[in-house]
Amino acid sequence: MSFDSFLGNEKAVRTVRDMLARGRVPGSMLFTGPEGVGKKTLAMMLSKALNCAEPGAEGSDFCGECDRCRRADDFLASGAEDAARRREIKDAHRRVEGLVYFDIQLIEPLTRYILIEQIRQLRATAYNQPFHLPRRVFIIDQAQAIHWQAADLLLKVLEEPPATTTLILICPQAYELRSTIRSRCFTLQFAPVEETVIERILGEERGFTKPQQALAARVVQGSIARAQTFDLNDFLLRRKPWLDFLDLVARPRSRPLAPGEWKTLFDTTKSLVTDSGGAEQTLKVGSGILQDLMQVIEEEKSPRVTHVDLVPRLKAWSQALGMAGIEKLAAGIEDIYRQQIRNANQQLSLDSLASNLLSSATGP
Repeated sequence: MSFDSFLGNEKAVRTVRDMLARGRVPGSMLFTGPEGVGKKTLAMMLSKALNCAEPGAEGSDFCGECDRCRRADDFLASGAEDAARRREIKDAHRRVEGLVYFDIQLIEPLTRYILIEQIRQLRATAYNQPFHLPRRVFIIDQAQAIHWQAADLLLKVLEEPPATTTLILICPQAYELRSTIRSRCFTLQFAPVEETVIERILGEERGFTKPQQALAARVVQGSIARAQTFDLNDFLLRRKPWLDFLDLVARPRSRPLAPGEWKTLFDTTKSLVTDSGGAEQTLKVGSGILQDLMQVIEEEKSPRVTHVDLVPRLKAWSQALGMAGIEKLAAGIEDIYRQQIRNANQQLSLDSLASNLLSSATGP
């Protein structure tokens, strides 16, 4: 394994390899960008490259097979296992008892936060010489979850960086971190992975057909992690009631609902809100269709939509609803989303939204 196996974000990979070749890897780095595009993977690769005994002629890669690379893999796996075990401990004091950090350490939130004890241990370990490898590397995943008191301790490490330690912070949005922390890190920006790469993964690893690849690649939005776990059948099941809902409410005034269709409509609204375990996911699917409708309105000739298999229906729905109807639909979905927290009657709101859309439908 080497950097050649990394998928997507070629610019980020080139930057890392150039730093290694010049021997100029910063002591503090920030990897930022969307979820699931390989930030943590590249950070772990870099931790091996900084210690590899066989880094290649230009010193810009890693072999993945030498003793140092294997140790790095072991350290990363042990760190992840230790964090998972500690998250299961209910007693807050015992959760952070006996923290020990390896030469390469993956640091993740143990609760909602990365705790002050975790960063205190980082600070205590960082200024010591590595035990087994030439360079110590700390990878702080979900750095935006660092507790504010822990952030103060981390800032002190960044202000006086240890000579033998590299810190890599991983965060979806750089602005979620304090400006004082950002300013002390070299920022490497990641982008969504190209659709061609995502489609290849879906085809080769998941066995998706071409039409399925086209749809799923848009839904996962450039995330390799989501592509590798995307459940197409579940997505289609959650989408089906929205299609039925829009077929019923997005129609011209000249085509009012028949009596039997009203029952179908109310059955549909019920199905959209009764899955308490996955209601949020179902609402997200609806929001995605809503965004497509807006795209169809704004980019009439060649809209870039997520639901590529629904383009004719999207055009028909958008024409029937108009921008005013789409905005009502947006407000309604947002209100239903808020009602999840208040445990209010979501179906009643959805029924009311459907009636409102039907009474204001436009068209010939």
